[in-house]
Amino acid sequence: MDNENFDSDLRVTIQRLARRLRSEKADDRISDTQFSVLCVLAREGAMGLGDLSAHERVTPPSMNRTVNALVEAGYASRSGSPDDGRKIVLDVTEGGHTVIAETRRRRDAWFSLRLADLAPEQRATLAAAAPILKELAEL
Repeated sequence: MDNENFDSDLRVTIQRLARRLRSEKADDRISDTQFSVLCVLAREGAMGLGDLSAHERVTPPSMNRTVNALVEAGYASRSGSPDDGRKIVLDVTEGGHTVIAETRRRRDAWFSLRLADLAPEQRATLAAAAPILKELAEL
């Protein structure tokens, strides 16, 4: 297989795998973007809309729509900033933490089942490739 076909095949395969993993979520009503924002808030802590927009590389109006949906679903909350009453701070609610934990549990379970079906040699190949894939993802 030439490099061009390999590159394309690997890219498409990774995209399909990622799409399949993303489909395993606790609440099908929230989008992948909304789930990503929820995870950022859980990992990084409460933050303002501007900081969250910058972190996710989207415009504040776009982030506002995303946050509105999360607040409406009960997964995120808005409150006044303790430092500046004019600013709004966004955070994850208990319901949001539950959705994150259940989604991760479902994704781990789905992936573990698929890995268990592989031959030991295939699992060893993936174990060897994992650091390389991680490096690519972090570039």
